[in-house]
Amino acid sequence: MSKVHTTQELIQILANERQACLQGKRLNLALKASGNIIIDKYLRTEGWQKFTAYQDFKAAVHRYQRENSVSGIVWRQVTLKGKILSYPEVDGQLIALPSDLEILKTAKASILVFWREVTVGMDLYLSFNNGKDHQLIMPADVDRITRRTEWASLWKSENSNFLEMILQLGWGQPQEASYRRGWPESGSEYIHAVNPGNRPIC
Repeated sequence: MSKVHTTQELIQILANERQACLQGKRLNLALKASGNIIIDKYLRTEGWQKFTAYQDFKAAVHRYQRENSVSGIVWRQVTLKGKILSYPEVDGQLIALPSDLEILKTAKASILVFWREVTVGMDLYLSFNNGKDHQLIMPADVDRITRRTEWASLWKSENSNFLEMILQLGWGQPQEASYRRGWPESGSEYIHAVNPGNRPIC
């Protein structure tokens, strides 16, 4: 029986393949110009060939994950205001298996507890218009959004004079939730916490 690759090995395999595609070592030669004068003027055929070669390879890795039950979960750690949280997240290049989605759903409560503790007194903004705009909201608004979502993830941007903590609240497949690619079956909302008087920059 052949060895099944681990999650970390698949992440590295995809990273290597992505580099090969970017360097032009892998091309989808079956792809030709679109025939649309405007698109072809701005997007070179070779660029599309690189992109689709990687997308095809990634789809094959996703099939491998399903066939061999290889999790897409990686564990992250965030530290803020003296508090530490380890939480699961699906790697951005992999898919979530049904068992991964259950892990994400189970972790949602501890992520929300951490979020509430470290964002006390901060201004909260809901992003919309694909993250281009932000609207000031209240903690009760965040609570309403959390009740409609299945899982959560975090991201922190911090330097000596700025802090932004982003809470992603999602449903469905995480890789489809970003940028609303899988809408409406998958999607997410982003809540940005910043110090009073600041605006989100991410």
